[in-house]
Amino acid sequence: MTKAPSRRSFVLAASAGVAALPLLGACGSGPASARENFPVSKTEAQWRKQLTKSEYAVLREAATERPYTSPLNEEKRKGTFVCAGCGNALYSSAHKYDSGTGWPSFWKAIDKGAVGTSTDYKIGYPRTEVHCADCGGHLGHIFGDGPPPTGKRHCINGVALDFRPA
Repeated sequence: MTKAPSRRSFVLAASAGVAALPLLGACGSGPASARENFPVSKTEAQWRKQLTKSEYAVLREAATERPYTSPLNEEKRKGTFVCAGCGNALYSSAHKYDSGTGWPSFWKAIDKGAVGTSTDYKIGYPRTEVHCADCGGHLGHIFGDGPPPTGKRHCINGVALDFRPA
């Protein structure tokens, strides 16, 4: 007869799992610029001088802005969304839609070379991080719950973008 696990053994096992989360969260959670070389490369001091505090936090430290705080979430004019760090064209207004999440959302990038992706374990499970292909700046994440034709939702921090009207 097998004895059922005690409450104590369950609590110990759960505690060990929770203790491991910061280690899992650290995997792949560094700035995108540390992963590879990008055409636009600057020192930390140069980025800090060029970017606002919130832009630096998102683009260079992979922070996330609070939902519904970016005016770009409501931007409906025709134009192009570019990287706030380097000006690289990232998303077309033709591919923007209201996902109801509080962040600007797009169903695809402006072209195949505009963004890059990597796996992010920052919150303990894998997500697809999206970054600027030119400077490596963190933009947000890509999820599989978007509209046709791609079924993808590029959930992008508005502070990582600048808008250029057509």
